[in-house]
Amino acid sequence: MSTTELLKGAAELFPDEVVTSAHVRHLDLPFGAGRFALITLDNGFDHTKPTTFGPASLANLNTAIDQVEKEASAGEIVGVGITGKPFIFAVGADLKGVELLKEHKDALAIGKGGHEVFKRLSGIAVPTFAYYNGAAMGGGVEVGLHCKYRTVSKALPAFSLPEVFLGLVPGWGGCTILPNLIGADKAVSVIIENSLNQNKQLKGEQVFDLGIADAIFEGADFLEQSLIWTAQVLKGDVEVERPVIDRGEAWDQAVAKGRFIADSKVHGAAPAAYRALDIIAAAKNGDLQQGYDAEDKALADLIMGGELRAGIYAFNLVQKRGKRPAGAPDKSLARPVTKVGVVGAGLMASQLALLFLRRLEVPVVLTDIDQERVDKGVGYVHAEIEKLLGKGRINQDKANRLKALVTGVLDKAEGFADADFIIEAVFEEIGVKQQVFAEVEAVAPAHAILATNTSSLSVSEMASKLKNPERVVGFHFFNPVAILPLLEIVRGEQTDDASLATAFAVAKKLKKTAVLVKDAPAFVVNRILTRFMGEIQNVIDEGTPVEVAEKAVEPLGLPMSPLVLLELVGPAIGLHVSETLNRAFPDRFTVSPNLAAVVKAGKRGFYVYDSGKPELDPEVAALLKQGDSVLSEEQVRDRVLDAVAQEIGLMLDEGVVAEAQDIDLCLITGAGWPFHLGGITPYLDREGVSERVNGKKFLAPGLASVPV
Repeated sequence: MSTTELLKGAAELFPDEVVTSAHVRHLDLPFGAGRFALITLDNGFDHTKPTTFGPASLANLNTAIDQVEKEASAGEIVGVGITGKPFIFAVGADLKGVELLKEHKDALAIGKGGHEVFKRLSGIAVPTFAYYNGAAMGGGVEVGLHCKYRTVSKALPAFSLPEVFLGLVPGWGGCTILPNLIGADKAVSVIIENSLNQNKQLKGEQVFDLGIADAIFEGADFLEQSLIWTAQVLKGDVEVERPVIDRGEAWDQAVAKGRFIADSKVHGAAPAAYRALDIIAAAKNGDLQQGYDAEDKALADLIMGGELRAGIYAFNLVQKRGKRPAGAPDKSLARPVTKVGVVGAGLMASQLALLFLRRLEVPVVLTDIDQERVDKGVGYVHAEIEKLLGKGRINQDKANRLKALVTGVLDKAEGFADADFIIEAVFEEIGVKQQVFAEVEAVAPAHAILATNTSSLSVSEMASKLKNPERVVGFHFFNPVAILPLLEIVRGEQTDDASLATAFAVAKKLKKTAVLVKDAPAFVVNRILTRFMGEIQNVIDEGTPVEVAEKAVEPLGLPMSPLVLLELVGPAIGLHVSETLNRAFPDRFTVSPNLAAVVKAGKRGFYVYDSGKPELDPEVAALLKQGDSVLSEEQVRDRVLDAVAQEIGLMLDEGVVAEAQDIDLCLITGAGWPFHLGGITPYLDREGVSERVNGKKFLAPGLASVPV
């Protein structure tokens, strides 16, 4: 079957493809180097919209290559270049179409189609050049790898092979060409390590330093400088030298390193990283076509697997649902926020003050019970601004301006009289928070939003004694505040639309992923994690060894084990949330006597790290009182997953969030649950847990699975 026929058949499977054109224009290179053909990828949208590759787009590129190939064979041109529209090179395969594929043969055709088009670039009779002028990801990176030479812009903001992060492999040459270009060790870092590190992106200079690009130029005149360099290469004035690739033991060590990274991140629970490493290992012999064939098969297998479907589902949640929150009121109701007040000056309050300051760039004032605490909070913000200055993230003028905007006072009346948005981050006790809000309401303007960062307490109860409870809203951040994107926005029983709209508008300016949550105990993330952790603690209390309980949930590929997570959160906070939920739902949430003993003893976690790895603290081991019921890893895992499925089902019945998708969005952005799970509900559906516990799946067929 010809490339044209292959792509024509595949195009029928992508009805909603945003088609990328491939325009060919000709120009005369400087220094009399000759006539040159430049292919520009452009999907016709504004410059902020990404350019992708579906079958029709690949067919357009194939047609452009037909043209330049004939010109090269006829001696009409001296070289061929490929670049993108301003700011964007290309960002890979059209995932909207990929998720619609139902047959393995169709998935295989997509892999073969990309290969058949891209590898033609390396077969043209004249040298080929890729000019990475803007964001390049996945297939966008790979089309350039098939060229003989590459340049990159210093201004390039994002460059990656993110496929493993989503549940795929770089399947259009990435796994095969990249290690043969820059060596296996660097390739493993780009393909495996960066992907599993929350899809870490490379900047232009990093791309050049890795040897992926042969030259680097400033963004302002990037294409012009690239063409000058191209002319010098073609005339022989510039010679591109590349290091000799070590195909001995170093290659094997790099693959072994990649397997260690994959094991530490996904614990064998997700196949994509391992399939990519198998291809990299085989690429050691330099046989490109053998590698392409292996990429085709891996791509087709993974496209038809649950991991990719969950990965695409997760991607869509973050990129679409996360930016258009379900249930959010009309944004026109939002009030302007020109000053922010923060009650408290401890670590969490100081982090919040810094975030509001950086994103809103309005005056921020902190208060606390004594001057020492206030000074410490303001000092923290100033120190963090200095760090940003030292890293070159801001200039001196902006640093001075931000420092001048943050102040601290003891008198709430002085600090909050003209504040539009006031958030408290004080001790997690309902009486304390009610008192704080009463004091704030007495001095704040009538329009001011009163927000609470509570992690588990009732927002409605907090507002119940106020004259204007309608302006109280939950604004629950996750620690570390600067890193985790999630913001649970909680509507109390009397919260009005204007207050809620203002909260969502502020969340958007803070660049947070906001999810509307009903005022229910512990809201979403903490409720699910507490039920999850509670079952782990229960089986330990009953007699299962700690290491068995921990290892039981490794197949989920979570970012950390349950007890390491508990250490990060803090045992005292974990105990407090479990006590809160035990009062609300005593039939499902227990309070672990062993956890209480650990907190009482002042221990910060279950582990010590003297050997460089987590080991059960002997002092904690001495505190543990266990029964004689010992479960296997499989039994523990079933029990934990059943509990989580039950809790999610109840939360949806209660209307805590609008849909199961919001549960998954919260776990991905607030707890770092991996994309390959799609949060949690696709995994529970795929493993049969949802139906076993609730009698039905959480998601409609095809939403995070192969369409029926």
